[in-house]
Amino acid sequence: MNSFSVGRLLSLRRFVIVAAAGFFAGAAIAAAHAQSPPPEMLRVNPGAPPSDQARDAQVIDFLQKRFKIPSANSIRLGPMTAAPGFPGLYAREVFVTNDQGQTGKSLLILDKDQRHAIVAQAVIDLTKDPWDRQDTSNAHLNDRPVLGAADAPVTIVEFADFECPYCAHAFSVMENDVNNTYNGKVKLIFKNYPLNVHPWAIRAAEAAECARLQNPDAFWKLARYFYDNQSSITPKNVDDHIGKIADTLKLDNTALKACMGTAGLARVKQDQADGALLHVNSTPTFFIDGIPVVGLPDNKAMQYVIDAELKNHDAQASR
Repeated sequence: MNSFSVGRLLSLRRFVIVAAAGFFAGAAIAAAHAQSPPPEMLRVNPGAPPSDQARDAQVIDFLQKRFKIPSANSIRLGPMTAAPGFPGLYAREVFVTNDQGQTGKSLLILDKDQRHAIVAQAVIDLTKDPWDRQDTSNAHLNDRPVLGAADAPVTIVEFADFECPYCAHAFSVMENDVNNTYNGKVKLIFKNYPLNVHPWAIRAAEAAECARLQNPDAFWKLARYFYDNQSSITPKNVDDHIGKIADTLKLDNTALKACMGTAGLARVKQDQADGALLHVNSTPTFFIDGIPVVGLPDNKAMQYVIDAELKNHDAQASR
């Protein structure tokens, strides 16, 4: 698509009715209807290409994977219409129904070849990988905390922050997924990603990493301690908490403190750099075999992606 076409698509952003995160997570119907596009936006264009069942299936599959919608049956496309004032560009309503039976809608703006589109203010290339899979091969994944079987077919890389309340909730969910729901099928690699807005998170990350260097199991015990005690830890007393849990786990406290400002800090900075390269900007962020899933993992989106990857691995193994 040429730059002129991209510009024309970008100028249509004002017609997009619901932001991606809210819409595809099941935004309230009232909010969707309150921002419905003007009637002239949906005027049928006699020159618009007719619906193509195979092409529609490809678009639905792409949207399902890109926005991690658990069921393709919850997505429906409206008819092709004209984008007024922009000859050669078309619009289609996209309807998504959630588990409660609520339906929200957004608008898909397409170029004449139906190869590029805008949905929820984002330009998407329908010819690219709909999973938006990221290359994690350059991230430092060896010699990092690992939960689960080493030979598990699916690898989940998590970027998390010990001061993040959502990460605390995610920790329990992921423990259950790795040890029970997907036992032997997935492994979790933990990457420290303390955010600047959390003042004691980096100190906790250094301590957990240095504890791991003394005893790999100690990392997960420190992680649990930090998450369970978030409300009582402050920048002023975080070192006291670290010393307390280190004594409980019979770690060498002197070696731990020496490591925290040197090797431990270097590893945390390395994880942060890896996260920046993968465009991580919030925690928790997961990469399931490279497929990004942002936010709490106790929803069907996480299950959908893991199940899809397991099915893909099974298919490859049977070839």
